[in-house]
Amino acid sequence: MPKMKTNKSASKRFRPTRNGEIMYVHSGLRHNLEHKSGKRKRVSARPASIAVVDRPAILRLLGRR
Repeated sequence: MPKMKTNKSASKRFRPTRNGEIMYVHSGLRHNLEHKSGKRKRVSARPASIAVVDRPAILRLLGRR
């Protein structure tokens, strides 16, 4: 049986934590920042976690299951 390949695009977007959460960085902070409100930029700058229902699919892409 061959090894499971990691989806490289998913590995660049998602990071699993030790307690089982999967973290990602919000999009939209690359350009046109002068048009976005400060609140929107602050909220987007913080990492967020993936919903519980999406975790199995993301872990499969990362080759963890």
